[in-house]
Amino acid sequence: MSRSFSALSCACAISLFTSPAFATPVISELLYDASGADAGATFVELWGTPGESLDGLVLEGINGSNGAVYKSLNLSGFLPADGVLVIGDDDGGSTSIANADLIADIDLQNGPDSLVLRDASGILDALGYGSFDTGEVFAGEGSAAPDAPAGSSLARLAPWMDTDDNSADFVVLATPTPGSVPVASTVPLPGGLWLFASGLLSLLMRGRAAGG
Repeated sequence: MSRSFSALSCACAISLFTSPAFATPVISELLYDASGADAGATFVELWGTPGESLDGLVLEGINGSNGAVYKSLNLSGFLPADGVLVIGDDDGGSTSIANADLIADIDLQNGPDSLVLRDASGILDALGYGSFDTGEVFAGEGSAAPDAPAGSSLARLAPWMDTDDNSADFVVLATPTPGSVPVASTVPLPGGLWLFASGLLSLLMRGRAAGG
């Protein structure tokens, strides 16, 4: 295996595991029901390209009972250098959320409800959670994610992948991880992705051994 091929393979592997597959941020984790009082103890986490502009983006809480917008947060600035933006709920100017990049009123209702990320052109990402009855309004993608118990969060399995199905993309984390993406120590990546990575690593190792 030539050095140029090996370098190209490494670059592809790095791109696979570090680059988003979309041009805009996605919702990567949400804690909407804290253990005890919610004020200052809930958060929304977004993930995307480091340095990407947030100007014009809006987070909206959608009431599952009637589809009304009950919460709206206008975003501005840029995604941090690690590509992870943690918005901790505001409790009198402070928050108990570790690694919070922004403090704002982001205390969302318990399910069934939805969180939508939009810009002037429309919806960019959406997460619906809980069990929606007939007549209630699901504003997420595909099927709803489960209703997380108090103190647990909903986390995207792999932030660089979006199947447009909340039930497939999100899982419940008993221990929330604000500011830490991906959560590989807690949530396994899809088997196909690990298989691809393992095969690529094997090829690289054999090529290095053959080349001395």
